[in-house]
Amino acid sequence: MSIFDRIRRHGFFGSLRLIPVNIWYHTPKRFQNYLTLAAGKLAPGLYDYFWLRRNPRERAALDAFISAASPDKLAERRSIVKSVATVHRSVECGHLQEEMLEVISQILDFRADVDGVVVEAGTYMGASAAKFSWACAHRGRRLVIFDSFEGLPHHNEPHDHTIFGEKARFNQGDYKGSLDIVKNNIGTYGSLANCEFVKGWYEDTMPTFDQSVIVAYIDVDLANSTRTCLKYLFPRLVRGGVIFSQDGHLPLVIDVMADANFWQEAVGVDPPRIIGLGSRKLVQIWKD
Repeated sequence: MSIFDRIRRHGFFGSLRLIPVNIWYHTPKRFQNYLTLAAGKLAPGLYDYFWLRRNPRERAALDAFISAASPDKLAERRSIVKSVATVHRSVECGHLQEEMLEVISQILDFRADVDGVVVEAGTYMGASAAKFSWACAHRGRRLVIFDSFEGLPHHNEPHDHTIFGEKARFNQGDYKGSLDIVKNNIGTYGSLANCEFVKGWYEDTMPTFDQSVIVAYIDVDLANSTRTCLKYLFPRLVRGGVIFSQDGHLPLVIDVMADANFWQEAVGVDPPRIIGLGSRKLVQIWKD
């Protein structure tokens, strides 16, 4: 569309207001992330205001998270929301606040008399782990973080598009965050004292993991990594525990979770109750 067509459609001042929108649209995604993080550090209050204005669903999720608390837990939830917002504007991440609060709610609401840790598989820069660490700190639970800290492994999975039509490309080494960077981010923005780190590929580290799990969060992108995590983590879930998968938008991962033979032969159970399979990015896998 030419500049004259834009003026005819939007008016002169309307076209001026579109200039920053178009600049932002054509700015590479990685540079957008850097600008967003910089804005969060320079003017956090202003950043939060405009971020919430631009993301009404996120604002609704934050309000719902707080309003769900009993009167004696309101201060706790407000504190967690403030901490989570600080992490979100300070550390690069690929998830929504709405998704993180869904996981955090399960951590906070789980029965206190049941022993078990919280597990994360796939932490990238540590943003999600920093957020979960605050919930664990409030409940006196450990957060066990599994990651290679070398990015994605070599694979031959033919990822193409998500169920929402977005491109899905996963290359060896993508989403690499070193152990030092992750520890620094959690130490700066989360509760490092509640965290335990398990470095290595999942097929090497998870078979010897023997702790009870109340909540697990896996963001591993690949179907093969999802199989490994479910194979070793689901049997460790306590009754009433749940595994959240951040990869419910990927057809190859959906195929794994929907495969009755996988559950029966690899995990040794009948297919569990799964919420959101094939319709949303964050999927819940319950051990009823």
